[in-house]
Amino acid sequence: MEPRKPYDIDSLTDVALRVFADRGYDGASMDDVARAAGITKASIYHHVSGKEALLERGLGRALDALFAILDEPAARDGRAVDRLRHIVERVAETTLHLLPELTVLFRVHGASKSERNAVDRRRAFDRLVTDIIAQAQREGDVRRDLDPRLLARLIFGMSNSVVEWYRSGSLSREAIAHAVVALAFDGVTTR
Repeated sequence: MEPRKPYDIDSLTDVALRVFADRGYDGASMDDVARAAGITKASIYHHVSGKEALLERGLGRALDALFAILDEPAARDGRAVDRLRHIVERVAETTLHLLPELTVLFRVHGASKSERNAVDRRRAFDRLVTDIIAQAQREGDVRRDLDPRLLARLIFGMSNSVVEWYRSGSLSREAIAHAVVALAFDGVTTR
């Protein structure tokens, strides 16, 4: 028999996020997390106070990764449309790289304190991107007849939907990110 892998807070968070993504946060129990980790529930409580603490850690990871995109040089410098293109591509890549974290984030509705905080931070991210879209409209690079908030929701809705259908190996991360950017910026018709 193989010795059990020791768990720390990060590896337990990884397991919990996979369980939450698979079963839904409300549908998952600490017993489910313990079973998936191959440890006792008491062992988990050695590291965290409960399920909400694991959720908060996972949501924090997801949101920190999204906000880090906005700090990248290509998201800060240059024309707004180029910055927007970079952000959209990086969000798609990050969604696939942190699939359990982003799956859980995209499904929260604000039922708990951690979820409400996550929803507020996500709205702040969306507002920052909406401002970039509005700037790209003022610069003449994005259609002005579309509401910038609506554009942000539609673009990220397309990217966020990946968590519902993507299965590892079905397509490369790069191909998916490229398709999201191509659809968002060029559409599907040949001109």
